[in-house]
Amino acid sequence: MATLLLLVGVAVAVFVGFNIGGSSTGVAFGPAVGSRIVRPVTAGALFSVFALAGAWTIGRNVITTMSSDIVDAAMFTPLASVIVLFFTGLALLLSNLYGVPGSTSMTAVGAIVGLGLATGTLNTSLMFTILSAWIVAPLVAVVVGAVVGRYLYPYLDAKLAFGRLTDPLVTIDTQKTIPRLSLNNTLASRDLVGSLLVILIACYMGFSAGASNAANAVAPLVGNGALDPSPAILLAVGSISLGGLTIARRTLATVGNDVTDLPILAALIVSTIGASIITILSYLGIPASLAVSTTSCIIGLGWGRASRARTLREIATPSPDDTAPPSVATGALTTSPTDGGDGDTPASSPTVGELADGEQPPADAQQAATATVPRVGEEDESELSAESLFDPAATVRIVALWVITPTISVVGAFLLFSLLGAL
Repeated sequence: MATLLLLVGVAVAVFVGFNIGGSSTGVAFGPAVGSRIVRPVTAGALFSVFALAGAWTIGRNVITTMSSDIVDAAMFTPLASVIVLFFTGLALLLSNLYGVPGSTSMTAVGAIVGLGLATGTLNTSLMFTILSAWIVAPLVAVVVGAVVGRYLYPYLDAKLAFGRLTDPLVTIDTQKTIPRLSLNNTLASRDLVGSLLVILIACYMGFSAGASNAANAVAPLVGNGALDPSPAILLAVGSISLGGLTIARRTLATVGNDVTDLPILAALIVSTIGASIITILSYLGIPASLAVSTTSCIIGLGWGRASRARTLREIATPSPDDTAPPSVATGALTTSPTDGGDGDTPASSPTVGELADGEQPPADAQQAATATVPRVGEEDESELSAESLFDPAATVRIVALWVITPTISVVGAFLLFSLLGAL
């Protein structure tokens, strides 16, 4: 019976990792694939390598926390491990059904908390620390995004413009017996640097995803002693890689509903900030959600960009004639800082969705804007607040699922473990 439960636990862990790879690869490498800098297969391979690096290094800290610190490791019997992994997989299913980037980490921790509450072994002080991090991390993402959007984004946008490459950055010559790699020699040096930057940030996202998500797939199996940490990491990353090289193709093609309206530059900024927050938390052994941090950063970045139409004094002390404060806007991020509001100058950076759908004419040339960036308070507010970044109903659905799925995990696991204990 114990052997059967172990096999079921491994199967569920592979299922969880497979789905993590399918969703995380698209988020990490969506801009790179949409820009045709790399192919989907190359994206999956790079994601696998850096996810393994993240899981093998600082990801061990998260595995330790989830396998033995939140509750005593002795609580992870083979049956308990299967139940915890089941609720983690259930969260992925619900998120996929509703098209919401769910928090696997929060739901996995929720299932472990349910186990701890039912058995009276929950480490309450550690859970207070984790909950505090879950509150602080999104707030930090919003604030950093707002500061970058208000004070740095227009200048970066004036210097960096990402288009869609005619040919991938690296080409493979298959005409000879041994395939040879060669660099796209049609790129200008500036375009080469920009393309390498896109790839480096995507790899950084892969590192962060591996560090935070490997524990979600295998922590219970490590807790009950069925697997040592190193083999467990290989199992987790192997299943994540399988998802990245198979079902991630669809995610890479559509690039996810949460980033399709973002310019390439904005997507890179969001990826860098979100990945940095999660990498720091993973180093501290705190499981946290990459999806929550990146989405919070999108909100802050959009608001910061839109708020440039007013000075801080005008925002703090609005006059009676003022309209509503600047909204979070896609238009604010896609508007060229040198447009001047006349609509004649195109946005300096196409959106990720346009590139993925092939709407941007293919061109290697990526010209930077040369005009002066308007100062804070001098930009056209109507141009910056052209359209909403999030549909209100969609935003409510996203936030609700972030709360509902961990709650279901905690309550369901608690009731099930309590029932099993009573029997």
